[in-house]
Order: sequence, then C-alpha cells, then structure tokens
Amino acid sequence: MGSFDVPLTKAGFGNTSRRDAWWLQPLVVFLGFSAFIVYSTWAAFQGDHYTSGPYLSPFYSPEIFGGSPHSWFGPQPSWWPAILPFSPALLILWAPGGFRFTCYYYRGAYYKAFWADPPSCSVGEPRNAYRGEKTFPLIFQNVHRYFLYLALAFILLLAHDAWKAMWFTDASGATQFGMGVGTIVLTLNVVFLGSYTLGCHSFRHLIGGARDSLAGRSVQRTAYDCVSSLNCRHMKFAWMSLFWVGFTDLYVRMCSMGIWTDWRLF
Repeated sequence: MGSFDVPLTKAGFGNTSRRDAWWLQPLVVFLGFSAFIVYSTWAAFQGDHYTSGPYLSPFYSPEIFGGSPHSWFGPQPSWWPAILPFSPALLILWAPGGFRFTCYYYRGAYYKAFWADPPSCSVGEPRNAYRGEKTFPLIFQNVHRYFLYLALAFILLLAHDAWKAMWFTDASGATQFGMGVGTIVLTLNVVFLGSYTLGCHSFRHLIGGARDSLAGRSVQRTAYDCVSSLNCRHMKFAWMSLFWVGFTDLYVRMCSMGIWTDWRLF
C-alpha cells in the first residue's frame, strides 16, 4: 500500500491546519496560572491576617517565625535583613512552590501557555530549535524528585493544622473539640493536596515504577495501584488543589479581617 506524508504544521508562530479552538486551553491555563501567581505573591508578602482562631493559612504553614500563636520559634528573627519586608510565608513557600513548578503535568501546561513551546499540538512555535531539559535552565526541572520529599512533609504539617482546626477556645479559655466551616476548608485542602502529591509521577516511580515486575509483592502492588489511580487524575487534582489552597488562604484571611463569619457547626 502506498503512503504519503501529511504536513501537520506550517512554518511560523501560530500557523496550523487545525480548525478547532486550539488556543482556548493554553489561554485558560495562562489566565488561571497568572491569577494564582498574582494572588499568592500578594498574600505571601502581606505578613498579616493569616490566622483566625485555630486556623492557619497553608501559605504560612509551618510558621517558623511569626507573631501568631502558631509560630514555632517566636517573632521575626533578628538576622532578617532590615531592607526586606518580613513575612513568615517567604521562609517556606519556596518548597511547595518548587514542587508544583517542576511538576511533570504543570511543565506541559505552562510550556504551552507561557512559552508557546508549542502553543498547542500541531501549531507553529516561535523558535526553530528544541534544546530539551538537558541544558540550562530547564535542567533544573530534574530536582522535582527531591522536592517530592519536602512536599510529603508539608502534607503531614497541613494535616496537623487541620487537626488543630478542630479545637476551639471558649470564653472561659478552655479548649474544646468542635467543627466550623473553616475546619472543613482546611481538611479539604489536605485531601486535595494529598491526592495531587501522592499521584505524582515521581512518587509512583518511587513506590513501584522502578521495578520490572511487582509479582509476588502484594503490599507494594496494592500501594502502586492506589498511586496509579491518583496518577490517572493528576491533572484534575493539580487544578483542584491549586484553586483550593488559594481559597483556603482567602477564607482564613477574610475571617481574620472580620469580613466573613466562620460558622460553627458544633
């Protein structure tokens, strides 16, 4: 049977034979990412209104130094440069941010949305050569597997914050178990972030992907299947967790400022 080549992409940035709205997905990703980056950067530099009662914003957890009761080692340290505004978030956000920025799914998303590399499948890009991730600066993407360990630790810390969000101080100063809307918000944040982190490609490889066969390893095979199930929904959990972690900070901030009321369920 004879064969012939069909050119999929014309030369030049944005040129394509596609007739669908190929630009819609990278545009939505660009707007979504941009909105989160702008808000999270603003929230991180505020250094205030990040706690409300037992609630602590995930952007500030763990609060290594700070002025709230959640602080581990007290207020702003003396060694902090005077010319820089102090915020507890600036000490820790690099870890979860680095994990998400180097995520395998997010790379494909923002490569298209921000770098147009390419803007979409079978669409011309604004460069003639591909250097790959073996050269500077993209070679730093390979640190994702190491950020994974930090991300797993942060899940445990946020789970502890969700537990603390179940204990309220009454008018007499006594601590009692309870649940408010904020408790649910912080707990869901752990669920979504945990589902995203535990479905990570690097974690899947760590659990069992490095082996040629899992036969005879029932426990490891079960764990691998669980991680694989989350991995199949990695894109969904990536966006759900991104939105929810931002909303969780917003919720705590609005309650702290007295704009929203945290309704106690019991």
